[in-house]
Amino acid sequence: MELRKREEPLPGRALFVILLLCVSGGRAETARYSVPEEAARGSLVGNIVKDLGLTAEELSTRQVRIVPEGEKQYFRLDQHTGDLFVREQMDREELCGQSEPCLVRFDVLLEGPLQSFRAEVSLTDINDHAPVFLNKEIILKISETTKPKARFLLESAQDPDVGNNSVHHYNISSNGYFHIYTRQRSDGRRHAELVLDRELDREKQAEVVFSITAVDGGFPPRSGTAVIRVVVLDANDNIPVFTQSLYKVRVLENSSEDTLVAVVSAKDLDSGMNGEIAYSIVQNSEDNRETFKINSETGQIRLKKPLDYEEIKTYEIDVQATDGGGLSANCKVEVGVQDVNDNAPEVTITSLTSSLSEAAQLNTVVALFSVRDRDSGDNGRTSCDLLGEQPFSILPLVGEAYALVTLEGLDREKVSGYNVTVRASDAGTPALSTSKTLVVRLSDVNDNAPTFSQAIYNMVLRENKPAGTILGRLNATDADAGENALVSYMLVLTPLEVSAARSFLSVEAESGIVRALHPVDYEEVHTFEVTVRAADGGSPALSAEALLRVLVQDENDNAPVVLHPPPDGSAAAGELVPRWAQAGYLVAKVVAVDADAGQNAWLSYELAKATEPGLFRVGLHNGEVRTARAVTERDAPRHRLVVLVRDRGQPPRSSTATLTITLVDGFSEAFLQLSQAHAGSPQQEEGDHDLLTTYLIASLCCISSLLLVVIAAFSGTTLCKGRLCPALPNSSARSSADSDLTADARDMAGRGDLWPGYHYEMYLTNDSGQSDFKFLRPVLPSPQSPPGCAEAGKGNMLEYSPQRAGQKRPEQGTAAPPSL
Repeated sequence: MELRKREEPLPGRALFVILLLCVSGGRAETARYSVPEEAARGSLVGNIVKDLGLTAEELSTRQVRIVPEGEKQYFRLDQHTGDLFVREQMDREELCGQSEPCLVRFDVLLEGPLQSFRAEVSLTDINDHAPVFLNKEIILKISETTKPKARFLLESAQDPDVGNNSVHHYNISSNGYFHIYTRQRSDGRRHAELVLDRELDREKQAEVVFSITAVDGGFPPRSGTAVIRVVVLDANDNIPVFTQSLYKVRVLENSSEDTLVAVVSAKDLDSGMNGEIAYSIVQNSEDNRETFKINSETGQIRLKKPLDYEEIKTYEIDVQATDGGGLSANCKVEVGVQDVNDNAPEVTITSLTSSLSEAAQLNTVVALFSVRDRDSGDNGRTSCDLLGEQPFSILPLVGEAYALVTLEGLDREKVSGYNVTVRASDAGTPALSTSKTLVVRLSDVNDNAPTFSQAIYNMVLRENKPAGTILGRLNATDADAGENALVSYMLVLTPLEVSAARSFLSVEAESGIVRALHPVDYEEVHTFEVTVRAADGGSPALSAEALLRVLVQDENDNAPVVLHPPPDGSAAAGELVPRWAQAGYLVAKVVAVDADAGQNAWLSYELAKATEPGLFRVGLHNGEVRTARAVTERDAPRHRLVVLVRDRGQPPRSSTATLTITLVDGFSEAFLQLSQAHAGSPQQEEGDHDLLTTYLIASLCCISSLLLVVIAAFSGTTLCKGRLCPALPNSSARSSADSDLTADARDMAGRGDLWPGYHYEMYLTNDSGQSDFKFLRPVLPSPQSPPGCAEAGKGNMLEYSPQRAGQKRPEQGTAAPPSL
């Protein structure tokens, strides 16, 4: 009995469904369908349950399975409606090549009772490939004596499609000499012949160039184009003639590379070059080009690679013989591939029960498998059996499908699992066989709790890492199987751990990956602990707990902070150094701290910038600023140092401190006593600095007056040189300060002793702002110096110059040129 299903539409294409049910003896129906290649996933093929004559009640009570012929499943069955859908897109050229029809077979298996049905889906070709010429330029050499209506075989265009979608006809562009004729081979393929319409004249036109187009029969049609270049030759009045127009040979599929396939032979009555024949294969297919080669002189055709009967059974080779004058003739070589038993049966497991209950009934289906042999005839006929003593048996189904079923009762307490070896053998000579081992495990109850690989997990979280950073993975295993072995992870939030867990961590339930919820500051949190739990999927569920300890790793995210000198500059001008200071004299100490920990908080100091680089140095680890050499008279009175404080993090961070240092010619006893007082507020230190300047200006006045008396007494014969101190600020009235100007510790004798700074107190008249004061360098007595100069050198001297009263006074803290 044969039934035909009416057409059912697919999206964008027409789906033809044909159902053929054949019943002979036992029930072995075959359902046949048709679907276009590359049909989209989810496309309806048909309702296979209705086509098999089943009812909705049978569909709901009996389990229906699809068992594919190969390893890949291209269709899926809706268990509720019985509709058959496309699961994977299918490429007809990939599955079947040029073979027709292209069938995808599968079995439909019903249980309770066990029944099987055969089904096959025919893939109809669509026009998804355009014709392609292997050579984009075809060169023909034709004698000028060639008569009209002569035919020349052209290279065929390749189109993987079949039927009407393959090459249908050829066209050529207008040229005035040729027209094209399309012929059909016995295998259905079409090739082109070039027909000469009128005689060629080499003296008028040496070459004729035109294009050829191959058009397939699809809708819409596709095409491919190549260029034909016809070279007109001088007269050659005899063409080669083959001894046979058709050569038929058979070759075993296991023949090795370079095996001789056939020898073609042609003769040419011409002499000389016109009688020399060269053989070539006209590449009418990609398979021929990759499989065969020909000796151009002897005509021997040999294999370029081994043949495979299961892929291609017959080859047609077009051989062309061309003489030296360019004339050619053609013959055909048919190569039949002879099958040998070179393929062992292939066992494909289509369904396997992962866990079999020890209470399973007899004839329970454990696994479904199929056996396929690519050979033909007896070489492809197969049989199956089990190796060893097993409580199972093989039940043949339809076609090449088999089922592994239970043969007797099972007892897990005796045997927890079985390794069942299925052997498939063919009927070839010699016979080939393949074995496949199926692992059958017996299921058990949920009697094992998960076990953590560690009782305590120590994980490290780098400071300031973004949210979502992975700290690590929890790992727990369960000795059970199936759902009982599925482990999920969670946080156990005790009252002491709630805030830490919710603030910092999350655990993925399935993978156990621990992630950070937001960045953590090491300066705020160093470490915290959380309890984690792993529970299995059994009923009731069993669980285990472990401790998760998270250590926060410090990052170098804090730059050093300078404590001294203060960054507001309040102590930037308070460093005084005597000019007689030796090398190693302690000038000041830079104090800095870093909020980070470990190596990120290790600080080093270096001199980044200095008015005179060679005069001062900075201790690498203690930040002490000392003189690198003895202070000399040539050194500038004021110096500015920039000290760089850098930590050892990666990358390092740094800060700078600025020191202003003044070189002083000498210290009085009063200055030493005043410097012992404690420094006041920044406003007091600024007032103390003004008092010091006022005191120095008063001293300059006295020294200047004394110097004028000495000059007048000795009539300018004695000259005293001195260095000017900072001039009086541009202020009038009286200036007074009773203060506590405190300079940092000074090493007066180079012994490391800390001596106090000096304090000054001075009262000036209202007219003192109009005077010009200068510092003079102390003059030490010498045997050559007059007594007046020796007395003047005991202290700082001031000079008053009425004639300079109208000049601009130097700025406070700057030195004026020395006066005589």
